Amino acid sequence: MSENKLKKGRPADLTHRIETEIRCYDLLDRINVEYEHLDHEPAMTMEICAEIDKVIDADICKNLFLCNRQKTKFYLLLIPGDKKFLTKDISQQINSARLSFAGEEEMMKYLQIQPGSVSILGLMNDREHAVQLLIDTDVLKCHHIGIHPCINTTTLRIPTNDLMEKLVPALEHEPILVTL
Repeated sequence: MSENKLKKGRPADLTHRIETEIRCYDLLDRINVEYEHLDHEPAMTMEICAEIDKVIDADICKNLFLCNRQKTKFYLLLIPGDKKFLTKDISQQINSARLSFAGEEEMMKYLQIQPGSVSILGLMNDREHAVQLLIDTDVLKCHHIGIHPCINTTTLRIPTNDLMEKLVPALEHEPILVTL
């Protein structure tokens, strides 16, 4: 990891940050979410996320961008990082045909995020509300969660109650709670 210290709030120097990442900090600051950030190497695997988890002392969530077979309905699923995703379990709960992973093109179109950087914060870019937010109930049991600010070289530590009480309402994507 390039740094291994958690820092309060937004990074002090935003010079080399992407515009989408800066907008994440702007949103969190505007809605009074207390957060900390950790800069690190790209988090492309759950193993790297586990190392990050040790530093931030939060549960890292998997953020899965899914779609139905026809690619007419899109979903963002938040589940604990150590939980297995079984498409049949979730498909039944939301009355959908079997789900699969949506492609990079759809990810950019709706969330303006590259693969590996998917985050609930990407929903701020979905102004058409084309993506349905799904949250596994076990996420609600976490004290803090770790999420990316739309880029996988930084992880934010956010209180779960702020996620549900401040961030989700601000994103204007009413979640469907699921149990996997």
